[in-house]
Amino acid sequence: MRLSRSLAPVTVALAVVLSLPYDALSHARVSDGKPPAQSRFGASCRTAVRGSHVVAYCHNPYVDTDRVRLHIECDRWWDIDTDSAPVDAGPAMTVRLTGRCWKEVRSVWISHQRAR
Repeated sequence: MRLSRSLAPVTVALAVVLSLPYDALSHARVSDGKPPAQSRFGASCRTAVRGSHVVAYCHNPYVDTDRVRLHIECDRWWDIDTDSAPVDAGPAMTVRLTGRCWKEVRSVWISHQRAR
């Protein structure tokens, strides 16, 4: 009698594992040690500052659309910093972004966002 009681939990556990769908079992596997493949995303951008004018060109070589914005920080405290409207750079597309300060430009950067 004791033998059947000790086998009961093992039998139930085996029945549960065998009744699971294949997808549930595949997630329990040990990884092969390789990092997961990263999805390729993001336009490469070039910026140029000439005096108080800024021009940026962003080229998106990937499949996903990249929503890019130009951000300009002006050097003078009274000069208003600007952020451009978002522009969608589709696959294999180059977009041009422009902006300016009244006087000197302190810094320029581009932000990226996945377009859904």
